[in-house]
Amino acid sequence: MIKITIIGTGNIAKHLFDTFKLNKNVSINEIVGRNTEALKYFAATAPTQTNFNNLKTSDLYIISVSDDAIEEVSTFLEDKKGVVAHTTGSVAMSVLNKHTNHGVFYPMQTFTKNQVVDFRSVPMCIEANNEESYSVLSNLANYISNVVYDLSSEQRKKMHLAAVFINNFSNYMYQIGNEICQKNNVPFSILKPLILETAKKGTSFDPESIQTGPGKRGDLKTIEIHKSQITNKEHLKIYTVLTEAILNKYGKEL
Repeated sequence: MIKITIIGTGNIAKHLFDTFKLNKNVSINEIVGRNTEALKYFAATAPTQTNFNNLKTSDLYIISVSDDAIEEVSTFLEDKKGVVAHTTGSVAMSVLNKHTNHGVFYPMQTFTKNQVVDFRSVPMCIEANNEESYSVLSNLANYISNVVYDLSSEQRKKMHLAAVFINNFSNYMYQIGNEICQKNNVPFSILKPLILETAKKGTSFDPESIQTGPGKRGDLKTIEIHKSQITNKEHLKIYTVLTEAILNKYGKEL
């Protein structure tokens, strides 16, 4: 059984906590955070505290805080023999170099408050500085997920960039589409089958092979009609930039 201390009270910390507490191979020693209100989420089923200078002894200390706070928080663990790992995609493992045993335990998924995630299908990306650390992180990853990858800090950084395009930017496109629908009394639900089919095809084929639309066809007339309807300057800028990129990709010009 792996004894774990989670440091942090945000979305990822909560989702990991909810998964760990259901796994017989994991024992949650404590949850540590500065926000007493946020700690109430964990208090019913695990010990909690706000004192970073009095941490329990664990096999693994998972730092699940904002990127710029990881190094600062890790200083409270310098006397600990357990593995120290962060859960971030864009921060190198080397930020934890002061610790004898350290690594990365990164779930590659988007997490939203009160939205349950099935960790069995979440890709767990791990990295470790030695065999001892790797064994702890690998065992834990395989306890909760069916999909585990060994990725270097550089690979993980590039994957995180790709994830921003795929998730964050595409969701912003959903926001724009929803706004257009609302302004014109069109239910956004009409577009949901399109969203699902796009995601289905994007995960079944090479995305380039399924590109469609006026940019791919070089349909300049339709493109100009679209642009003439966009009154929001920021949305027009986004439409123009993306359309030009697609046209250039396929040898067309605006």
